[in-house]
Amino acid sequence: MDLGLRDKTAIVMASSGGLGKGIATELAREGAKVMLFSPSEEKLAEAQRDIEKETGNRPSFFVGDITAAEDIKGLVDATVKKLGPVYALVNNTGGPPAGTFDDFEDTAWQKAFELTLLSYIRTVRAVLPSMRGNGGGRIVNSTSSSVKSVLDNLILSNTFRTGVMGLTKSLSQELGKDGILVNVIGPGRIGTARIEHLDSIRAERSGLSVEEVRRKAFDSIPLGRYGTVDEYGRLAAFLCSEANTYITGQTILLDGGMVKAF
Repeated sequence: MDLGLRDKTAIVMASSGGLGKGIATELAREGAKVMLFSPSEEKLAEAQRDIEKETGNRPSFFVGDITAAEDIKGLVDATVKKLGPVYALVNNTGGPPAGTFDDFEDTAWQKAFELTLLSYIRTVRAVLPSMRGNGGGRIVNSTSSSVKSVLDNLILSNTFRTGVMGLTKSLSQELGKDGILVNVIGPGRIGTARIEHLDSIRAERSGLSVEEVRRKAFDSIPLGRYGTVDEYGRLAAFLCSEANTYITGQTILLDGGMVKAF
């Protein structure tokens, strides 16, 4: 299937590693002009080299803080100037700290809001003039399987990821007339550094080894394994593409069947 992404401009947030890098790789593989974003120039340069080596398509990158409004504006301005009008935006960010309600004061809640919800709002606001001026586009908001079934010890993520789902549904209603399709994708357990970190926390709290925690996790997933960043990237690439012409306002999980909720 031709996804129609060749020479389309795509911004992928938090893309120097993990899920963001996986998404950027698949977009580059499809011929898109990809802009990477993260606070680490060193990691971005490494991701740039890795993606070019794997796909033959060299992405650009912009160094910045996802919670800084001026950096978001600078990213979009630089992307349009260098690569042309933005066709696709993938909102993505690392998760806030693990913990329960009693673990966090106002400062932690504010930081989690700015990281996992306000940053998405700002990027959407920044790209809309370019998308509207170019006749449409695609926005994909990466969240978590917790938007369907909350995860223990992740109250900050559970709260604000669900907010992203509400934002997405509202945007799909408001932006349809502009030819802009907006969707949520939520990873279950994908083999990333974030999941390794959470498995370590669970092991420490339960008194089990990391290997035992992982085996229990595998038992809860019908496909019996963690997903891969490549699998996640391919789903995002389709939703970002011209091949997707009628899916908007939806929340799609990539979780190997782990979540039992509808």
